Amino acid sequence: MKVSQYIAYFLKNKGIHSVFELQGGMITRIIDALYQEGGIEIVSMHHEQAAAMAADAYGRINNKPGVALATSGPGATNLLTGIGNCFFDSVPAIFITGQVNTNEQKGEKNTRQIGFQETDIVAMAKPITKKAYAIKSQSEIPSVFEEAYHIAMSGRPGPVLIDIPMNIQNQEIENPFIEEISISENLTTCDDFIKKYINALKQSKKPLLLIGRGIRAAQASEFFKNFIAKFQIPVVTSLLGIDVLPYNHNLRVGFIGTYGNRWANYALGSSDVLLVLGSRMDLRQTGADVATFKQGKQIFHIDIDAAELNNRITDTTTLNANLTTFFNQIQKIDYSYCSPTEWKTEIKEKKDAYNDTLELKNVKDINPNVFIHQLSKASFKAKAFTTDVGNNQMWSAQSLELSEDQLFLSSGGMGAMGYALPAAIGASISLKKEPIVCIAGDGGFQINIQELETIKRNNLPIKIVILNNHCLGMIRQFQDSYFNSCYQSTVWGYSAPDFTAIARAYGIDSFSIEKEEDINIGLNRMWENINTPFLLNVNINIHTNVYPKMLFGSPLTKMEPPLSLYE
Repeated sequence: MKVSQYIAYFLKNKGIHSVFELQGGMITRIIDALYQEGGIEIVSMHHEQAAAMAADAYGRINNKPGVALATSGPGATNLLTGIGNCFFDSVPAIFITGQVNTNEQKGEKNTRQIGFQETDIVAMAKPITKKAYAIKSQSEIPSVFEEAYHIAMSGRPGPVLIDIPMNIQNQEIENPFIEEISISENLTTCDDFIKKYINALKQSKKPLLLIGRGIRAAQASEFFKNFIAKFQIPVVTSLLGIDVLPYNHNLRVGFIGTYGNRWANYALGSSDVLLVLGSRMDLRQTGADVATFKQGKQIFHIDIDAAELNNRITDTTTLNANLTTFFNQIQKIDYSYCSPTEWKTEIKEKKDAYNDTLELKNVKDINPNVFIHQLSKASFKAKAFTTDVGNNQMWSAQSLELSEDQLFLSSGGMGAMGYALPAAIGASISLKKEPIVCIAGDGGFQINIQELETIKRNNLPIKIVILNNHCLGMIRQFQDSYFNSCYQSTVWGYSAPDFTAIARAYGIDSFSIEKEEDINIGLNRMWENINTPFLLNVNINIHTNVYPKMLFGSPLTKMEPPLSLYE
Protein backbone atom coordinates (compact mmCIF):
# COMPACT_ATOMS: atom_id res chain seq x y z
CA MET A 1 0.00 0.00 0.00
CA LYS A 2 1.38 3.40 -0.99
CA VAL A 3 1.55 6.22 1.56
CA SER A 4 -1.15 8.24 -0.24
CA GLN A 5 -3.42 5.18 -0.31
CA TYR A 6 -2.82 4.55 3.37
CA ILE A 7 -3.83 8.11 4.26
CA ALA A 8 -7.14 7.70 2.44
CA TYR A 9 -7.70 4.30 4.07
CA PHE A 10 -6.82 5.65 7.52
CA LEU A 11 -9.20 8.62 7.40
CA LYS A 12 -12.06 6.50 6.07
CA ASN A 13 -11.43 3.83 8.73
CA LYS A 14 -11.65 6.52 11.44
CA GLY A 15 -15.11 7.54 10.23
CA ILE A 16 -14.08 10.87 8.74
CA HIS A 17 -16.53 11.37 5.87
CA SER A 18 -15.34 14.75 4.55
CA VAL A 19 -12.07 16.63 4.01
CA PHE A 20 -11.45 20.22 2.95
CA GLU A 21 -8.67 21.31 0.62
CA LEU A 22 -7.28 23.59 -2.03
CA GLN A 23 -5.48 21.52 -4.65
CA GLY A 24 -1.75 22.05 -5.20
CA GLY A 25 1.25 20.30 -6.70
CA MET A 26 2.57 18.69 -3.50
CA ILE A 27 -0.77 17.12 -2.47
CA THR A 28 -2.05 15.85 -5.84
CA ARG A 29 -1.12 12.26 -4.95
CA ILE A 30 -3.09 12.38 -1.69
CA ILE A 31 -6.13 14.06 -3.27
CA ASP A 32 -6.12 11.44 -6.04
CA ALA A 33 -5.89 8.63 -3.48
CA LEU A 34 -8.84 10.07 -1.54
CA TYR A 35 -10.86 10.17 -4.76
CA GLN A 36 -9.89 6.63 -5.73
CA GLU A 37 -10.68 5.28 -2.24
CA GLY A 38 -14.22 6.70 -2.34
CA GLY A 39 -16.53 7.21 0.61
CA ILE A 40 -14.88 10.51 1.56
CA GLU A 41 -16.35 13.78 0.31
CA ILE A 42 -13.61 16.06 -1.00
CA VAL A 43 -14.71 19.67 -0.54
CA SER A 44 -12.62 22.01 -2.68
CA MET A 45 -12.35 25.52 -1.25
CA HIS A 46 -10.91 28.71 -2.75
CA HIS A 47 -8.45 29.54 0.03
CA GLU A 48 -6.54 27.32 2.44
CA GLN A 49 -7.56 29.50 5.39
CA ALA A 50 -11.18 28.78 4.52
CA ALA A 51 -10.41 25.05 4.24
CA ALA A 52 -8.89 25.12 7.73
CA MET A 53 -11.88 26.97 9.17
CA ALA A 54 -14.32 24.56 7.53
CA ALA A 55 -12.36 21.67 9.07
CA ASP A 56 -12.57 23.50 12.42
CA ALA A 57 -16.38 23.56 12.22
CA TYR A 58 -16.44 19.89 11.21
CA GLY A 59 -14.37 19.02 14.29
CA ARG A 60 -16.56 21.04 16.65
CA ILE A 61 -19.73 19.33 15.47
CA ASN A 62 -18.54 15.73 15.01
CA ASN A 63 -16.17 15.61 17.98
CA LYS A 64 -13.59 13.92 15.76
CA PRO A 65 -10.78 15.56 13.83
CA GLY A 66 -11.66 17.88 11.00
CA VAL A 67 -9.19 17.40 8.14
CA ALA A 68 -7.74 20.03 5.82
CA LEU A 69 -5.04 19.58 3.19
CA ALA A 70 -2.75 22.11 1.52
CA THR A 71 0.27 22.13 -0.70
CA SER A 72 3.73 23.33 0.33
CA GLY A 73 4.79 26.96 0.74
CA PRO A 74 1.91 29.45 0.55
CA GLY A 75 -0.68 26.70 0.74
CA ALA A 76 0.69 25.48 4.05
CA THR A 77 1.21 28.94 5.53
CA ASN A 78 -2.33 29.94 4.58
CA LEU A 79 -3.58 27.23 6.96
CA LEU A 80 -1.99 28.82 10.02
CA THR A 81 -4.85 31.09 11.13
CA GLY A 82 -7.27 28.16 10.99
CA ILE A 83 -4.80 25.95 12.85
CA GLY A 84 -4.49 28.57 15.58
CA ASN A 85 -8.26 28.78 15.78
CA CYS A 86 -8.46 25.04 16.52
CA PHE A 87 -5.62 25.26 19.04
CA PHE A 88 -7.07 28.08 21.13
CA ASP A 89 -10.66 26.79 20.99
CA SER A 90 -9.78 23.13 21.74
CA VAL A 91 -10.94 21.66 18.43
CA PRO A 92 -9.58 18.29 17.22
CA ALA A 93 -8.10 18.55 13.71
CA ILE A 94 -5.53 16.94 11.43
CA PHE A 95 -3.79 19.22 8.94
CA ILE A 96 -1.91 17.47 6.14
CA THR A 97 0.57 19.44 4.07
CA GLY A 98 2.60 18.39 1.08
CA GLN A 99 6.31 19.14 1.06
CA VAL A 100 8.95 19.22 -1.68
CA ASN A 101 10.84 16.00 -2.44
CA THR A 102 13.40 15.02 0.15
CA ASN A 103 16.27 15.59 -2.29
CA GLU A 104 15.11 19.18 -2.82
CA GLN A 105 15.15 20.11 0.88
CA LYS A 106 17.88 22.33 2.28
CA GLY A 107 18.32 20.32 5.46
CA GLU A 108 21.17 21.80 7.52
CA LYS A 109 22.48 23.99 4.72
CA ASN A 110 22.75 27.68 5.49
CA THR A 111 20.49 28.78 2.67
CA ARG A 112 16.94 30.02 2.61
CA GLN A 113 15.46 27.54 0.14
CA ILE A 114 16.38 24.89 -2.40
CA GLY A 115 13.12 23.39 -3.66
CA PHE A 116 10.42 25.58 -5.20
CA GLN A 117 7.93 26.53 -2.43
CA GLU A 118 10.06 24.73 0.17
CA THR A 119 8.92 26.11 3.53
CA ASP A 120 9.47 24.78 7.07
CA ILE A 121 5.78 24.67 8.00
CA VAL A 122 6.47 22.32 10.92
CA ALA A 123 8.58 24.95 12.73
CA MET A 124 5.91 27.59 12.07
CA ALA A 125 3.03 25.41 13.25
CA LYS A 126 4.63 23.96 16.41
CA PRO A 127 3.50 26.77 18.76
CA ILE A 128 -0.14 26.38 17.70
CA THR A 129 -0.45 22.59 17.45
CA LYS A 130 -0.41 19.81 19.99
CA LYS A 131 2.25 18.21 17.79
CA ALA A 132 3.69 18.80 14.31
CA TYR A 133 5.42 16.04 12.33
CA ALA A 134 8.00 16.32 9.55
CA ILE A 135 7.90 12.94 7.81
CA LYS A 136 11.34 11.58 6.81
CA SER A 137 10.46 7.99 5.83
CA GLN A 138 7.41 6.10 4.57
CA SER A 139 7.78 3.63 7.44
CA GLU A 140 6.78 6.38 9.92
CA ILE A 141 3.38 6.97 8.37
CA PRO A 142 1.16 4.37 10.13
CA SER A 143 2.43 5.10 13.63
CA VAL A 144 2.48 8.89 13.07
CA PHE A 145 -1.11 8.99 11.82
CA GLU A 146 -2.36 6.76 14.63
CA GLU A 147 -0.51 8.82 17.24
CA ALA A 148 -1.62 12.12 15.68
CA TYR A 149 -5.27 11.06 15.77
CA HIS A 150 -4.93 10.03 19.41
CA ILE A 151 -3.19 13.29 20.36
CA ALA A 152 -5.81 15.43 18.59
CA MET A 153 -8.63 13.67 20.45
CA SER A 154 -7.21 12.97 23.90
CA GLY A 155 -7.00 15.30 26.90
CA ARG A 156 -7.71 18.85 25.81
CA PRO A 157 -8.47 18.39 22.08
CA GLY A 158 -6.53 20.33 19.49
CA PRO A 159 -4.85 20.28 16.07
CA VAL A 160 -1.90 18.30 14.78
CA LEU A 161 0.02 18.84 11.53
CA ILE A 162 1.69 16.20 9.34
CA ASP A 163 4.05 17.43 6.62
CA ILE A 164 4.80 14.79 3.95
CA PRO A 165 7.32 15.15 1.10
CA MET A 166 5.94 14.49 -2.38
CA ASN A 167 8.25 11.55 -3.15
CA ILE A 168 7.41 9.77 0.12
CA GLN A 169 3.71 9.97 -0.70
CA ASN A 170 4.35 7.56 -3.60
CA GLN A 171 6.42 5.04 -1.66
CA GLU A 172 5.20 1.65 -0.48
CA ILE A 173 4.54 0.87 3.21
CA GLU A 174 5.57 -2.68 4.06
CA ASN A 175 3.55 -3.03 7.28
CA PRO A 176 0.65 -0.54 7.09
CA PHE A 177 -1.64 -2.12 9.67
CA ILE A 178 -0.81 -1.39 13.29
CA GLU A 179 -2.73 -1.56 16.53
CA GLU A 180 -5.01 1.39 17.23
CA ILE A 181 -4.33 3.57 20.28
CA SER A 182 -7.38 3.59 22.55
CA ILE A 183 -8.52 6.85 24.09
CA SER A 184 -9.16 6.14 27.77
CA GLU A 185 -11.02 8.34 30.24
CA ASN A 186 -9.13 10.12 33.00
CA LEU A 187 -10.27 8.31 36.15
CA THR A 188 -9.17 11.00 38.61
CA THR A 189 -10.81 10.74 42.01
CA CYS A 190 -12.98 13.81 42.62
CA ASP A 191 -14.02 12.98 46.19
CA ASP A 192 -12.08 15.71 47.99
CA PHE A 193 -13.06 18.40 45.46
CA ILE A 194 -16.74 17.39 45.58
CA LYS A 195 -16.74 17.37 49.38
CA LYS A 196 -15.33 20.91 49.51
CA TYR A 197 -17.75 22.14 46.87
CA ILE A 198 -20.83 20.71 48.58
CA ASN A 199 -19.73 22.15 51.94
CA ALA A 200 -19.45 25.55 50.27
CA LEU A 201 -22.88 25.15 48.66
CA LYS A 202 -24.46 24.49 52.04
CA GLN A 203 -23.38 27.98 53.15
CA SER A 204 -24.03 29.71 49.84
CA LYS A 205 -26.68 32.35 49.23
CA LYS A 206 -25.66 33.12 45.64
CA PRO A 207 -24.23 30.04 43.89
CA LEU A 208 -23.45 30.17 40.16
CA LEU A 209 -22.03 28.03 37.36
CA LEU A 210 -19.80 29.44 34.60
CA ILE A 211 -19.62 27.10 31.61
CA GLY A 212 -17.56 27.16 28.42
CA ARG A 213 -16.85 25.12 25.31
CA GLY A 214 -15.02 22.56 27.42
CA ILE A 215 -18.37 20.89 28.11
CA ARG A 216 -18.94 20.20 24.41
CA ALA A 217 -15.25 19.36 23.88
CA ALA A 218 -15.59 16.71 26.59
CA GLN A 219 -18.83 15.47 24.97
CA ALA A 220 -20.45 16.05 28.35
CA SER A 221 -23.53 18.14 27.48
CA GLU A 222 -26.06 15.54 28.64
CA PHE A 223 -24.05 14.86 31.81
CA PHE A 224 -24.13 18.59 32.53
CA LYS A 225 -27.90 18.81 32.06
CA ASN A 226 -28.37 15.95 34.51
CA PHE A 227 -26.08 17.73 36.96
CA ILE A 228 -28.03 21.02 36.93
CA ALA A 229 -31.34 19.14 37.11
CA LYS A 230 -30.11 17.76 40.43
CA PHE A 231 -28.46 20.92 41.80
CA GLN A 232 -30.67 23.68 40.32
CA ILE A 233 -27.89 26.30 40.16
CA PRO A 234 -28.15 29.29 37.77
CA VAL A 235 -25.80 29.19 34.78
CA VAL A 236 -23.85 31.90 32.94
CA THR A 237 -21.94 31.10 29.78
CA SER A 238 -18.79 32.16 27.97
CA LEU A 239 -18.95 33.07 24.27
CA LEU A 240 -18.31 29.48 23.19
CA GLY A 241 -20.60 27.98 25.81
CA ILE A 242 -23.85 29.67 24.86
CA ASP A 243 -25.22 26.61 23.02
CA VAL A 244 -24.83 24.17 25.91
CA LEU A 245 -28.24 25.19 27.28
CA PRO A 246 -31.21 26.36 25.21
CA TYR A 247 -32.18 30.01 25.46
CA ASN A 248 -35.41 29.29 27.34
CA HIS A 249 -33.92 26.95 29.96
CA ASN A 250 -35.09 28.01 33.40
CA LEU A 251 -31.55 28.01 34.82
CA ARG A 252 -29.84 29.84 31.96
CA VAL A 253 -28.91 33.39 33.00
CA GLY A 254 -27.04 34.71 29.96
CA PHE A 255 -23.74 35.50 28.27
CA ILE A 256 -20.90 37.07 30.28
CA GLY A 257 -17.78 39.03 29.45
CA THR A 258 -16.57 42.29 27.96
CA TYR A 259 -19.78 42.66 25.96
CA GLY A 260 -21.85 40.28 28.07
CA ASN A 261 -25.47 40.65 29.11
CA ARG A 262 -25.51 43.21 31.90
CA TRP A 263 -27.55 41.01 34.25
CA ALA A 264 -25.27 38.00 33.60
CA ASN A 265 -22.17 40.02 34.48
CA TYR A 266 -23.98 41.22 37.60
CA ALA A 267 -24.70 37.62 38.61
CA LEU A 268 -21.08 36.61 38.00
CA GLY A 269 -19.75 39.56 39.99
CA SER A 270 -22.21 39.03 42.86
CA SER A 271 -21.98 35.26 43.26
CA ASP A 272 -20.49 33.82 46.44
CA VAL A 273 -19.76 30.25 45.25
CA LEU A 274 -18.68 29.91 41.63
CA LEU A 275 -18.06 26.60 39.87
CA VAL A 276 -16.24 26.99 36.53
CA LEU A 277 -16.65 24.13 34.06
CA GLY A 278 -14.71 23.99 30.80
CA SER A 279 -13.83 27.69 30.72
CA ARG A 280 -10.43 29.26 31.30
CA MET A 281 -11.54 32.57 32.86
CA ASP A 282 -9.61 34.76 30.44
CA LEU A 283 -9.38 38.56 30.51
CA ARG A 284 -12.57 39.07 28.47
CA GLN A 285 -14.54 36.95 30.96
CA THR A 286 -13.29 38.35 34.26
CA GLY A 287 -12.10 41.86 33.46
CA ALA A 288 -8.64 43.15 34.28
CA ASP A 289 -9.53 43.80 37.94
CA VAL A 290 -8.87 40.29 39.18
CA ALA A 291 -8.97 41.27 42.87
CA THR A 292 -12.52 42.59 42.58
CA PHE A 293 -13.59 39.53 40.57
CA LYS A 294 -12.37 37.20 43.35
CA GLN A 295 -13.72 39.31 46.18
CA GLY A 296 -16.46 37.73 48.27
CA LYS A 297 -16.57 34.41 46.44
CA GLN A 298 -15.18 30.91 46.64
CA ILE A 299 -14.11 29.72 43.20
CA PHE A 300 -14.02 26.06 42.18
CA HIS A 301 -12.43 25.33 38.80
CA ILE A 302 -12.34 22.08 36.80
CA ASP A 303 -10.29 21.74 33.62
CA ILE A 304 -8.66 18.92 31.66
CA ASP A 305 -5.69 21.23 31.04
CA ALA A 306 -3.73 21.65 34.28
CA ALA A 307 -2.02 24.78 32.93
CA GLU A 308 -5.35 26.64 32.99
CA LEU A 309 -5.90 26.05 36.72
CA ASN A 310 -4.88 28.86 39.08
CA ASN A 311 -3.55 30.72 36.08
CA ARG A 312 -4.97 34.27 35.90
CA ILE A 313 -7.39 33.68 38.76
CA THR A 314 -5.41 32.23 41.67
CA ASP A 315 -6.31 30.80 45.09
CA THR A 316 -9.09 28.68 43.62
CA THR A 317 -10.02 25.11 44.54
CA THR A 318 -9.07 23.10 41.47
CA LEU A 319 -9.61 19.72 39.87
CA ASN A 320 -7.58 18.54 36.88
CA ALA A 321 -9.97 16.03 35.36
CA ASN A 322 -12.26 15.21 32.48
CA LEU A 323 -15.67 16.77 33.08
CA THR A 324 -17.46 13.47 32.48
CA THR A 325 -15.50 11.99 35.39
CA PHE A 326 -16.66 14.80 37.68
CA PHE A 327 -20.29 14.60 36.56
CA ASN A 328 -20.41 10.82 36.99
CA GLN A 329 -18.99 11.00 40.48
CA ILE A 330 -21.06 13.93 41.78
CA GLN A 331 -24.28 12.33 40.49
CA LYS A 332 -23.63 9.42 42.88
CA ILE A 333 -23.54 11.74 45.89
CA ASP A 334 -26.63 11.44 48.08
CA TYR A 335 -27.24 15.17 48.19
CA SER A 336 -29.58 17.48 46.31
CA TYR A 337 -29.57 21.25 46.29
CA CYS A 338 -31.72 24.13 45.12
CA SER A 339 -30.47 27.69 44.84
CA PRO A 340 -32.14 30.22 47.17
CA THR A 341 -35.28 31.69 45.63
CA GLU A 342 -34.14 35.21 46.57
CA TRP A 343 -31.03 34.80 44.40
CA LYS A 344 -32.98 33.67 41.35
CA THR A 345 -35.46 36.49 41.86
CA GLU A 346 -32.66 39.04 42.12
CA ILE A 347 -31.16 37.88 38.82
CA LYS A 348 -34.57 37.97 37.11
CA GLU A 349 -35.23 41.49 38.32
CA LYS A 350 -31.90 42.65 36.88
CA LYS A 351 -32.69 40.99 33.56
CA ASP A 352 -36.13 42.55 33.37
CA ALA A 353 -34.75 45.99 34.21
CA TYR A 354 -31.76 45.96 31.84
CA ASN A 355 -32.87 43.68 29.00
CA ASP A 356 -30.54 43.34 26.00
CA THR A 357 -32.99 45.04 23.62
CA LEU A 358 -32.99 48.13 25.88
CA GLU A 359 -29.24 48.68 25.56
CA LEU A 360 -29.75 50.34 22.15
CA LYS A 361 -33.30 51.62 22.69
CA ASN A 362 -32.45 55.02 21.19
CA VAL A 363 -30.56 53.68 18.18
CA LYS A 364 -31.40 55.12 14.79
CA ASP A 365 -32.96 52.72 12.30
CA ILE A 366 -32.61 48.96 12.95
CA ASN A 367 -31.81 47.75 16.47
CA PRO A 368 -29.44 44.77 15.92
CA ASN A 369 -30.36 43.09 19.22
CA VAL A 370 -34.04 43.20 18.32
CA PHE A 371 -33.20 41.90 14.85
CA ILE A 372 -31.21 38.94 16.25
CA HIS A 373 -34.27 37.90 18.28
CA GLN A 374 -36.39 38.13 15.12
CA LEU A 375 -33.81 36.16 13.16
CA SER A 376 -33.78 33.45 15.85
CA LYS A 377 -37.53 33.01 15.74
CA ALA A 378 -37.55 32.86 11.92
CA SER A 379 -34.63 30.39 11.81
CA PHE A 380 -36.04 27.54 13.87
CA LYS A 381 -35.15 25.13 11.03
CA ALA A 382 -31.44 26.01 11.19
CA LYS A 383 -29.20 23.38 12.79
CA ALA A 384 -26.43 25.82 13.66
CA PHE A 385 -25.44 29.48 13.69
CA THR A 386 -21.94 30.62 12.81
CA THR A 387 -20.70 34.13 13.47
CA ASP A 388 -17.75 36.17 12.39
CA VAL A 389 -15.71 38.36 14.76
CA GLY A 390 -16.74 41.90 15.64
CA ASN A 391 -20.02 43.59 16.48
CA ASN A 392 -22.02 40.88 14.72
CA GLN A 393 -20.52 38.27 17.05
CA MET A 394 -21.41 40.19 20.21
CA TRP A 395 -24.96 41.10 19.14
CA SER A 396 -25.48 37.41 18.32
CA ALA A 397 -24.06 36.18 21.63
CA GLN A 398 -26.19 38.69 23.55
CA SER A 399 -29.49 37.95 21.82
CA LEU A 400 -29.62 34.64 19.91
CA GLU A 401 -32.47 32.40 21.06
CA LEU A 402 -30.96 28.96 20.51
CA SER A 403 -33.21 25.93 20.77
CA GLU A 404 -32.29 22.60 22.39
CA ASP A 405 -30.65 21.19 19.26
CA GLN A 406 -29.10 24.29 17.70
CA LEU A 407 -25.33 24.84 17.77
CA PHE A 408 -23.29 28.04 17.96
CA LEU A 409 -19.88 28.21 16.26
CA SER A 410 -17.55 31.18 16.50
CA SER A 411 -13.87 32.03 16.71
CA GLY A 412 -13.04 32.55 20.38
CA GLY A 413 -9.39 32.69 21.41
CA MET A 414 -7.98 33.50 17.96
CA GLY A 415 -10.76 35.99 17.17
CA ALA A 416 -10.31 35.45 13.43
CA MET A 417 -12.36 37.62 11.10
CA GLY A 418 -13.47 35.67 8.03
CA TYR A 419 -14.51 32.64 10.12
CA ALA A 420 -18.29 32.64 9.68
CA LEU A 421 -18.64 31.75 6.00
CA PRO A 422 -16.18 28.79 5.78
CA ALA A 423 -17.35 27.56 9.19
CA ALA A 424 -20.91 27.50 7.85
CA ILE A 425 -19.67 25.35 4.95
CA GLY A 426 -17.93 22.95 7.32
CA ALA A 427 -21.00 22.82 9.56
CA SER A 428 -23.42 22.12 6.71
CA ILE A 429 -21.17 19.41 5.24
CA SER A 430 -20.73 17.86 8.70
CA LEU A 431 -24.51 17.83 9.22
CA LYS A 432 -25.22 16.23 5.83
CA LYS A 433 -26.20 19.52 4.17
CA GLU A 434 -28.62 20.71 6.84
CA PRO A 435 -29.45 24.47 6.83
CA ILE A 436 -27.04 26.79 8.63
CA VAL A 437 -27.33 30.51 9.43
CA CYS A 438 -24.09 32.41 8.84
CA ILE A 439 -23.95 35.81 10.60
CA ALA A 440 -21.19 38.20 9.55
CA GLY A 441 -20.28 41.85 9.46
CA ASP A 442 -19.46 43.60 6.21
CA GLY A 443 -15.76 43.71 7.12
CA GLY A 444 -15.26 40.08 8.12
CA PHE A 445 -17.42 38.79 5.29
CA GLN A 446 -15.07 40.23 2.69
CA ILE A 447 -12.13 38.22 4.03
CA ASN A 448 -13.45 34.91 2.70
CA ILE A 449 -16.16 36.16 0.33
CA GLN A 450 -14.78 33.87 -2.40
CA GLU A 451 -16.37 30.88 -0.66
CA LEU A 452 -19.78 31.97 -1.97
CA GLU A 453 -18.78 29.93 -5.02
CA THR A 454 -18.15 26.86 -2.83
CA ILE A 455 -21.64 27.25 -1.37
CA LYS A 456 -23.27 27.56 -4.78
CA ARG A 457 -21.29 24.71 -6.37
CA ASN A 458 -22.22 22.34 -3.54
CA ASN A 459 -25.78 23.74 -3.27
CA LEU A 460 -25.44 24.17 0.49
CA PRO A 461 -28.52 25.58 2.28
CA ILE A 462 -26.57 28.32 4.05
CA LYS A 463 -28.52 31.45 4.95
CA ILE A 464 -26.05 34.33 5.06
CA VAL A 465 -26.97 37.38 7.15
CA ILE A 466 -24.67 40.40 6.85
CA LEU A 467 -25.11 42.97 9.61
CA ASN A 468 -23.83 45.79 7.44
CA ASN A 469 -22.83 48.86 9.43
CA HIS A 470 -20.61 50.09 6.57
CA CYS A 471 -17.45 50.13 8.68
CA LEU A 472 -15.27 48.03 10.95
CA GLY A 473 -17.67 48.74 13.76
CA MET A 474 -16.00 47.34 16.86
CA ILE A 475 -12.77 49.23 16.18
CA ARG A 476 -14.75 52.32 15.14
CA GLN A 477 -16.42 52.20 18.58
CA PHE A 478 -12.96 51.83 20.15
CA GLN A 479 -11.78 54.88 18.19
CA ASP A 480 -14.72 56.86 19.58
CA SER A 481 -13.68 55.95 23.12
CA TYR A 482 -9.90 56.33 22.91
CA PHE A 483 -8.88 58.10 19.66
CA ASN A 484 -11.17 61.15 19.53
CA SER A 485 -13.26 59.56 16.75
CA CYS A 486 -10.37 59.44 14.33
CA TYR A 487 -11.74 56.78 12.00
CA GLN A 488 -8.66 55.87 9.98
CA SER A 489 -9.03 52.46 8.28
CA THR A 490 -12.44 51.74 9.85
CA VAL A 491 -14.51 54.37 8.03
CA TRP A 492 -11.90 56.46 6.24
CA GLY A 493 -10.14 54.26 3.71
CA TYR A 494 -12.71 51.48 4.11
CA SER A 495 -15.59 50.43 1.85
CA ALA A 496 -17.72 47.44 0.94
CA PRO A 497 -19.49 46.36 -2.25
CA ASP A 498 -23.19 45.75 -2.88
CA PHE A 499 -23.38 42.30 -1.30
CA THR A 500 -26.72 41.46 -2.90
CA ALA A 501 -25.19 42.07 -6.35
CA ILE A 502 -22.15 39.97 -5.42
CA ALA A 503 -24.44 37.12 -4.31
CA ARG A 504 -26.39 37.26 -7.56
CA ALA A 505 -23.10 37.14 -9.49
CA TYR A 506 -22.44 33.81 -7.79
CA GLY A 507 -25.99 32.65 -8.57
CA ILE A 508 -27.29 33.07 -5.01
CA ASP A 509 -30.61 34.79 -4.36
CA SER A 510 -30.47 37.87 -2.10
CA PHE A 511 -32.41 40.69 -0.48
CA SER A 512 -31.46 43.93 1.30
CA ILE A 513 -33.20 45.22 4.42
CA GLU A 514 -33.10 49.01 4.45
CA LYS A 515 -35.61 49.77 7.21
CA GLU A 516 -37.60 47.99 9.93
CA GLU A 517 -40.58 47.41 7.66
CA ASP A 518 -38.38 45.23 5.42
CA ILE A 519 -37.36 42.77 8.16
CA ASN A 520 -40.28 40.35 7.93
CA ILE A 521 -40.13 40.47 4.13
CA GLY A 522 -36.42 39.66 4.17
CA LEU A 523 -36.69 36.84 6.71
CA ASN A 524 -39.60 35.28 4.83
CA ARG A 525 -37.64 35.48 1.57
CA MET A 526 -34.62 33.90 3.22
CA TRP A 527 -36.56 30.85 4.42
CA GLU A 528 -38.90 30.59 1.43
CA ASN A 529 -36.86 27.67 0.14
CA ILE A 530 -35.11 25.85 2.98
CA ASN A 531 -32.84 23.87 0.63
CA THR A 532 -31.08 26.72 -1.19
CA PRO A 533 -28.52 29.35 -0.15
CA PHE A 534 -29.61 32.94 0.40
CA LEU A 535 -27.91 36.22 1.30
CA LEU A 536 -29.68 38.82 3.44
CA ASN A 537 -28.01 42.23 3.73
CA VAL A 538 -29.18 44.14 6.83
CA ASN A 539 -28.28 47.83 6.77
CA ILE A 540 -27.42 49.21 10.22
CA ASN A 541 -26.55 52.78 11.12
CA ILE A 542 -22.78 53.30 11.06
CA HIS A 543 -22.73 54.67 14.63
CA THR A 544 -24.60 51.75 16.20
CA ASN A 545 -22.46 50.48 19.10
CA VAL A 546 -22.35 47.22 21.01
CA TYR A 547 -23.62 47.81 24.52
CA PRO A 548 -23.15 47.09 27.32
CA LYS A 549 -19.37 47.19 27.25
CA MET A 550 -17.04 46.64 30.17
CA LEU A 551 -14.90 49.68 30.89
CA PHE A 552 -11.21 48.97 30.38
CA GLY A 553 -9.43 48.21 33.66
CA SER A 554 -12.69 48.23 35.63
CA PRO A 555 -14.55 45.41 37.40
CA LEU A 556 -16.73 43.14 35.29
CA THR A 557 -19.90 44.72 36.65
CA LYS A 558 -18.94 48.28 35.69
CA MET A 559 -20.18 48.67 32.15
CA GLU A 560 -21.01 51.48 29.79
CA PRO A 561 -23.36 53.16 29.31
CA PRO A 562 -23.87 53.74 33.07
CA LEU A 563 -27.16 52.62 34.57
CA SER A 564 -28.10 56.24 35.25
CA LEU A 565 -29.03 56.47 31.56
CA TYR A 566 -31.70 53.79 32.13
CA GLU A 567 -33.00 55.44 35.24
